[in-house]
Amino acid sequence: MATAASPHSLMLKTPSTAAAAGSRTAFPVATRLPATAPKPISIKCAAATTQVQDPRPPAPAAAQERIFNFAAGPAVLPEKVLLKAQSELYVWRESGMSVMEMSHRGKDFTSIIQKAESDLRALLEIPPEYAVLFLQGGATTQFAAVPLNLCHPDDSVDYIVTGSWGDKAFKEAQKYCKAKVVWSGKAEKYTKIPSFEDVQQDPDAKFLHICANETIHGVEFKDYPVPKNKGGILVADMSSNFCSKPVDVSKFGVIYAGAQKNVGPSGVTIVIIRKDLIGNAQGITPVMLDYKIQAENASLYNTPPCYGIYMCGLVFEDLLEQGGLKEVEKKNKKKAELLYRAFDESKGFYRCPVEPSVRSLMNVPFTLEKSELEAEFIKEAAKEKMVQLKGHRSVGGMRASIYNAMPLAGVEKLVAFMRDFQARHA
Repeated sequence: MATAASPHSLMLKTPSTAAAAGSRTAFPVATRLPATAPKPISIKCAAATTQVQDPRPPAPAAAQERIFNFAAGPAVLPEKVLLKAQSELYVWRESGMSVMEMSHRGKDFTSIIQKAESDLRALLEIPPEYAVLFLQGGATTQFAAVPLNLCHPDDSVDYIVTGSWGDKAFKEAQKYCKAKVVWSGKAEKYTKIPSFEDVQQDPDAKFLHICANETIHGVEFKDYPVPKNKGGILVADMSSNFCSKPVDVSKFGVIYAGAQKNVGPSGVTIVIIRKDLIGNAQGITPVMLDYKIQAENASLYNTPPCYGIYMCGLVFEDLLEQGGLKEVEKKNKKKAELLYRAFDESKGFYRCPVEPSVRSLMNVPFTLEKSELEAEFIKEAAKEKMVQLKGHRSVGGMRASIYNAMPLAGVEKLVAFMRDFQARHA
C-alpha cells in the first residue's frame, strides 16, 4: 500500500511527478547549465534552506597598510606575534583545530599555558617560591582581590597614590580593610613621586601598595620603596610597564598586571605572588578571587581566557628572542628619550607636565602651548596614520603610549610630525 507523500518529498520530486501528486505549484522546466566553476549548492525545502559550503578557509585578502597605534590599551602588539598567530589561527600545529576551540584541560592547551608560564619566569627571573596565575577581570579586579587575600577587615594597609589608578585601588580596598593613603600626589596633579624617606608608613600595616606606572598621568617609579611593615610586603600594580624592563621580583609580595598594554590582548590578568601569602583569604572572598583556589588549580579552576593566554605566550617568546628585558629596556629608553627631547627642544610649544626624573617610558602625556590647536593636532596626525593620541578623558591633552611593541619608526614619525606641526602653527 502506497504511503502518503510529505510536503517536503513533493517539492523534491520532478515537476511531472509533483503535478501528478496534486501540487498546485508550477515548477519551471530544468535547463542545462553551462560548464562553469562549481558553486555552493542551495537545497530548498519548505522548512529550511541549507547551503553546502566549501570547508576550506577563504583566501587571505590583500594586506592593508598598518598604522602606528599609540593607544593606552588595548594596545599595539608585535607584528611578528600577530603574523604567527595568524598562521596558527585555523589549525594550531598538529592539533587539528584552533586554540580557540581547544579544551582548557586538554594536552594541547596544557602545553600552551605551561610554556607561557615558563617563558614569563625566564623573562622576569621569577624565584620558585612565587606562584604565577593567569586570571581574568583586569587589574581593577585585583584592587579587591589583594586586600581580600592579604588582610582582614580590621587590618591597616598603606597606599602611595601617584595617579588615578592608585587612587582607585585605595578606594576599593577601603571596602575590605582599613586602607590609608600615606602619600598622595593629587594636590600637584599627579606629576611626581615622593622621596621615600618622607613617607610615613604604618609598621603594623599588612602591606604597602603602589602603582608602578600610572597610565593616565605618565608617572613611573624608577626605584621602589622598602616596605616598613612587619611582613615586608610590597604590592605593585604593574599593568602598564609589565615586562618593559627587568624587575627584582623578590622585592615584592604581589605583582599584578592587565596584559592588554605590553604582553597580550585584553582579557588576561597576570598575578605573581609569594607562595607564603596564599591561603589567608577573608571568608567573604569570592571563589574566583581566592588565590589559593587559583593556585591549587594551576589557573584552571574554570575556563580561563585561553586564546589570550596563548597570545601572551607568543609575546613572551618574542621578548626572549629579542635578548630579554635588558635589551627591551634599552629600546624603550631610546624611544622615550627621542620623544621627551622633542618636547624639551620645542621652546614650550609642547609641554610634558611630569617631573623629568619620573617620566614614564611607556605613557607620555603632553599638551600644546595653544590648547585650541590640540584637536587639529590629533586630526592631522590621524591623516598621517598615527592614531589614539588623544589624552585620557579625565585629564585631556594628548598622550602617546609607546609600549614594547611600538617600533622606533613610529616614534620617529611622530616626532617629525610634531616638528612640522610646530613650524606651521607656532
